[in-house]
Amino acid sequence: MASGATSRSEDEESLAGQKRGPAQASGAIPKRRSSSRFIKRKKFDDELVESSLAKSSSRAKGAAGVEPGRCSGSEPSSSEKKKVSKSVSTPIAPSPVPTPGLAKRMKKSKQPLQVTKDLGRWKPADDLLLINAVLQTNDLTSVHLGVKFSCRFNLREIQERWYALLYDPIISKLACQAMRQLHPEAIAAIQSKVLFSKAEEQLLNKTSQPTLDTFQELLHKHPDVFYPSRTAKALQLHWQLMKQYYLLDDQTVQPLPKGDQVLNFSDAEDMLDDNKLKDVRDEVLEHELTVADRRQKREIRQLEQELHKWQVLVDSITGMSSPDFDSQTLAVLRGRMVRYLMRSREITLGRATKDNQIDVDLALEGPAWKISRKQGVIKLKNNGDFFIANEGRRPIYIDGRPVLGGNKWKLNNNSVVEIASLRFVFLINQDLIALIKAEAAKLAQQ
Repeated sequence: MASGATSRSEDEESLAGQKRGPAQASGAIPKRRSSSRFIKRKKFDDELVESSLAKSSSRAKGAAGVEPGRCSGSEPSSSEKKKVSKSVSTPIAPSPVPTPGLAKRMKKSKQPLQVTKDLGRWKPADDLLLINAVLQTNDLTSVHLGVKFSCRFNLREIQERWYALLYDPIISKLACQAMRQLHPEAIAAIQSKVLFSKAEEQLLNKTSQPTLDTFQELLHKHPDVFYPSRTAKALQLHWQLMKQYYLLDDQTVQPLPKGDQVLNFSDAEDMLDDNKLKDVRDEVLEHELTVADRRQKREIRQLEQELHKWQVLVDSITGMSSPDFDSQTLAVLRGRMVRYLMRSREITLGRATKDNQIDVDLALEGPAWKISRKQGVIKLKNNGDFFIANEGRRPIYIDGRPVLGGNKWKLNNNSVVEIASLRFVFLINQDLIALIKAEAAKLAQQ
């Protein structure tokens, strides 16, 4: 059994040596695959040999022919000797050291990445516009105030970019390469935005009543002063802009008025005399105002005609309700949800519809589809007594007693009025009724 196991391990080692042959011949040790799991599997024979070779090579630093150090003092078995002898027979090539040319190349490839990272928001069009504007004006402050870049840069950012284009070879080289790749139309559009120099503005300042031919002659006479991409139309537009801001020599700015002169619109409005102004009549507006006035008067007249109908006020009952009576309320029909303030000697009760308007709409208290449109009438007699007359189909219950249609019944203070399952308490203003009785008695004595 031992001999069989030994021969099988030797066959496996021969196969493993054939597999490792090309890899060792090339001078590189293949990397051992390891699992990232917590529980690791057992290593095979060829993996054991490779791990021992890797440890020995790291300790001996590439020295061939030296046996790896053993942890125990016991001698290795015959199979282990064979494995080691076979594996050490092929020399291990040291790890390749990068040549200096390759290192320089790697450094060069890394540097542009850092530079492009620091470029920020500056674009090739901005660089070209900055260069042309500075060459025209020789003033970074004027460039900051007069040039419109793709982003809003402050004066410090413009200064730093200009110094980087001048003195940083890497940034200037990259910027030049990017500007060379711009389209000719984009370059022409950028050149049309270049600021005017002081010499150009001085030549434009000397012209009076110019035309396009005048500006074309200026371009032919002074090609060294004007920017190469200037056109007669561009010169005319800039001249008009200078004229608008009173920058021409033949223009004079009027001084500010002093004394009683008008300086603002409010002073001018105070000085106006409304009587001297012409009153322009607008017939359409006057007609509209007349129609609106007529409509408002008609609504007021309708309200005056309907005043006698507003004999009962409806007030919703809340937790903090106001007192039931005032100086004009004769009685109150108080329900669970609302209360009706009786302010005339006669009121009608029922269900309000479009065709039938009544004083007390019982539908505000609850379901009133069983109530007649004119269910009853409450009247105050001259002697101070209240009576209710039933004019509907269903009976009205006063303190539990039914009042049929066509009959009437006296209402006392705190009487309970029930109409189609809707219950109300009838409260009488005793003070006001006493005054009414006293006046009736005086009239009777007279």
